[in-house]
Amino acid sequence: MKMGISLYKHQQDAIKKMRNGCILCGDVGSGKSRTGLAYYFIQQGGKLEPYEKMNNPKRLYIITTARKRDEKEWEGELVPFLLSSSQNEYDFDVVIDSWNNIKKYIEVKDAFFIFDEQRVVGSGAWVKAFYKITKSNEWILLSATPGDTWMDYIPVFVANGFYKNKTEFINEHVIYDYRMKFPKVDRYINTGRLLRLRNRILVDMEFERSTIIHHEDVFVEYDSRAYKDLFKYRWNNEKGEPIENASELCYEARKIVNSHPNRLNMVYNIALEKNRVIIFYNFDYELELLHQLFDKTVFTVAEWNGHKHQPVPESTRWVYFVQYTAGSEAWNCITTDTIIFFSQNYSYKVMKQASGRINRLNTPYKDLYYYHLKSRSGIDVAISKALKSKKKFNETRFVTGG
Repeated sequence: MKMGISLYKHQQDAIKKMRNGCILCGDVGSGKSRTGLAYYFIQQGGKLEPYEKMNNPKRLYIITTARKRDEKEWEGELVPFLLSSSQNEYDFDVVIDSWNNIKKYIEVKDAFFIFDEQRVVGSGAWVKAFYKITKSNEWILLSATPGDTWMDYIPVFVANGFYKNKTEFINEHVIYDYRMKFPKVDRYINTGRLLRLRNRILVDMEFERSTIIHHEDVFVEYDSRAYKDLFKYRWNNEKGEPIENASELCYEARKIVNSHPNRLNMVYNIALEKNRVIIFYNFDYELELLHQLFDKTVFTVAEWNGHKHQPVPESTRWVYFVQYTAGSEAWNCITTDTIIFFSQNYSYKVMKQASGRINRLNTPYKDLYYYHLKSRSGIDVAISKALKSKKKFNETRFVTGG
């Protein structure tokens, strides 16, 4: 029996459209990693079905998130292609490293790079290293959220040779708001060209998921008197001193809102109904409240955050506490159909990534449930509005009313 590497139709269609320097854009859980590897494999002379080895392939470098590297997620993706970071069929080992170490590879030439998860935004050290690497190597970029504004596309446009540098792009397309004391884009011009360039490099993986998504807003109570007093007096009771800035004020407001017993009761009731639940949270005090709620109950408790990296439990009833920043991407779970967002994150991208942890191509569930706990407090309403607009919540603007 001849062996082969099977792909879904949407993955096969994407490969036909891919080219050097493209962005492979697919929703979370669409199989971008396998598709990117298949493109590399074919470009280097390999065949998927029936399987045939690559012919003198270029060395492969994968730049990904620290968690994907540490969890060896890419190692599993490499197996069907008979590739590995050690003991390959070829005369090289695949290099898998994080974006934090991208500068280590600026001298590499005549290789193939897969840049996983869009991290090239702005003009910092990562972008400068990205420019040096893309000048001397073949490359593709994988992303679920390639860009919210035209400014986000500058590094990829420059790397593709569409513009000499960021300055040329700005001179041709950006009109700044002269009324502002800091650079703020007022509008873009000649957007027809921008659309044509984006269409040249953006490869969408379009497919119909078999899952049915259920997003439910669960409104909970909050201490409205304490909330109003906070904004009236701007006083930090724990520190016994005035609140100094917008960030501290929003933190204290969210602590009042998120700590209400009704929110905790709702979480527990959902968990009792669903049995196996992932709970995303933002702050350490929320983690403490969740432990107080679930410790010494029928649930097995585990967590993933900056302090602990525990695996998802395997018992009949479990709760898995995940901090957004530490665990919104680069892992998946197909043993539950439920995520509870104990509190909202400020970033639409982070919320989208977090939602994708259970929405995988190989999930056995038909229906997936997402419970968004929120109050009708001003700050929760404002965060929800920002997320609905696919924008990041701005604390200063909320506090000043701007």
